[in-house]
Amino acid sequence: MIDPRRLRILRAAADHRTVTAAAAALYLTPSAVSQQLAALEQETGHTLLTRSGKGVRLTAAGEILLEHANAVLAQLERAEAELAAYAGGAAGDVTVAAFATGIAEVLAPAVALLRGTHPTIRVRVRDAEGDESLPMVLDGEADVALAVEYRGAPREDDRRLARVALYAEPFDAVLPAGHPLTHAPEVRLSALSEDDWIGPYPGNPCHDVVFLACELAGFEPRLIHSSDDFRAVVALAGAGAGVALVPRSALRGMEQKNTVVRPVAGPAATRRVFAAVRSGAEHHPLISPVLDALARAARGLPTG
Repeated sequence: MIDPRRLRILRAAADHRTVTAAAAALYLTPSAVSQQLAALEQETGHTLLTRSGKGVRLTAAGEILLEHANAVLAQLERAEAELAAYAGGAAGDVTVAAFATGIAEVLAPAVALLRGTHPTIRVRVRDAEGDESLPMVLDGEADVALAVEYRGAPREDDRRLARVALYAEPFDAVLPAGHPLTHAPEVRLSALSEDDWIGPYPGNPCHDVVFLACELAGFEPRLIHSSDDFRAVVALAGAGAGVALVPRSALRGMEQKNTVVRPVAGPAATRRVFAAVRSGAEHHPLISPVLDALARAARGLPTG
């Protein structure tokens, strides 16, 4: 009989690609993870992982078992949700991992809504970049992720996750006050191909959005200054250090000294935001109201 706890460890090893990283995500020691994976191989009678340098990868047998692991773990999440609903009394903690703007724009209003509709649900907020929250959910560190689409993100049909689309917002061009295009009603990205750029670090989902938009416009931005803090990005633009694309919601209420903000002409960079939970957990009596509140808060978000 296969121990489902070991299936979680197999999935973590597949996601993180090293025993050390999987152990850190699961709050176990690397030796404990290695022992559990060895026991799982003994249970199944198959080699599930091969080691290459410091990393690991699944064998063909491991890939087969991982598909079943995702289905089994999702079914266990559904079982926990039904048992919790049977027990009644939706009271407890829900941990939500979200990026800073998402916290301000959607999660905080959702928490306010829940205090009126489900006062026995307590939301615990974890600040995480848009590419960090999904692994936190898969590893059990968070119950809900407020995440952004990015290159390398789990696909929409990933069986490990259930998603709720929340909103999509454009990125606006932020120009230094003396830039030649400050008087244009809107800016074509191709017109900024020779400028220095300011933007998030590689790995940040917004970095991917900006580079993909510029790629579609026919150039690769010359990224000179990097910061994941949009206030710093706008401040650098105001100092004449370069141009930037910034999500529209991040600009609201921000001091924009010595800058001009213009919409992007043609196909614009867009940030698509969604909530995600482990598949099967979307029906949990604690988690379902949180997802509903996030959707309600997102409907009231002005992205235009």
